[in-house]
Amino acid sequence: MIDFAALEMRFRDAGLDAWATIVGAQLRKVIDDAPHGDWPRWQAAIARLPTVESGRVTDDEGLLALLSDLLSPGDSSRELHDALMQLHPWRKGPYRIGEVHIDTEWRSDWKWDRIVPHIEPLADRLVLDVGCGNGYHCWRMALAGARHVIGVDPTVLFLAQYLAIRKLFADVDPVLAKRVDFVPIGIEQVPGEQRWFDTVFSMGVLYHRRSPIDHLYELRAALRPGGQLVLETLVVDGGVNAVLVPEGRYAKMRNVWFIPSTAMLEVWLARTGFREIRTVDVTTTSIQEQRSTSWMRFESLADFLDPADSRLTVEGYPAPKRAVLVATA
Repeated sequence: MIDFAALEMRFRDAGLDAWATIVGAQLRKVIDDAPHGDWPRWQAAIARLPTVESGRVTDDEGLLALLSDLLSPGDSSRELHDALMQLHPWRKGPYRIGEVHIDTEWRSDWKWDRIVPHIEPLADRLVLDVGCGNGYHCWRMALAGARHVIGVDPTVLFLAQYLAIRKLFADVDPVLAKRVDFVPIGIEQVPGEQRWFDTVFSMGVLYHRRSPIDHLYELRAALRPGGQLVLETLVVDGGVNAVLVPEGRYAKMRNVWFIPSTAMLEVWLARTGFREIRTVDVTTTSIQEQRSTSWMRFESLADFLDPADSRLTVEGYPAPKRAVLVATA
């Protein structure tokens, strides 16, 4: 399922020699030494995916899709649907594979549309996507011209979903498939102070870190001088001293530690050595952007808000609002 020698070679070709020497061991630790209990079932689902003999991968009109007449309605689409559904829940997307629409919890395409106008063009850039989920945005980055995208996320289900999508994409566009890799680790396991990357994305991660300042230092250490950070995270309204530290859960999430104002976040970025810092978007998350679907049947945003006042979470905190900031290392 994973060609470790080819993976190491791709890392070396990208100039990531220090990482290339350990990336195989990082993957084996997750899938061989201590595999998730559902890993065999997920592997079997990926093995059942039909082979696509022709088609193309596109994000025309914002839709990440594999277009192929060979995945028309019928037995192949049902087989495809059933195999991919074994990887439930699907949180980031959406994807369309032939006639199968993976209607994910998040409309991650909406986030991408908010980000793209404000970032440096990705053409020929080496990119790191921290907390990449199943790799949805990694594929969008590659289709935008990035020469190599590496996503890191410790959630093993997301690795399985990435491998499923990669298998399908590789059938029709093997060159694209080789430009996106996934390593199931956190950023703290990326070799430090290498300053490899032209662009680093951290989206939906900062508020989960017990030390957000350390996370910003880790992001900066991954960037070459002059490289660009794209940071997307929860924020609250307020001035430079405003920060929410939830006493317990926030929107039913246990691991939310700090939610700053954009003004405070800009100070944090400056203190950790970033410059040319800009807040380029602030958007309140809607129940149309994050919701339960047949591909993610658990609770979602509507269940996390106060039923009497959607401006508040069920705990009484301000409802989720997300900001995008860009900065230069």
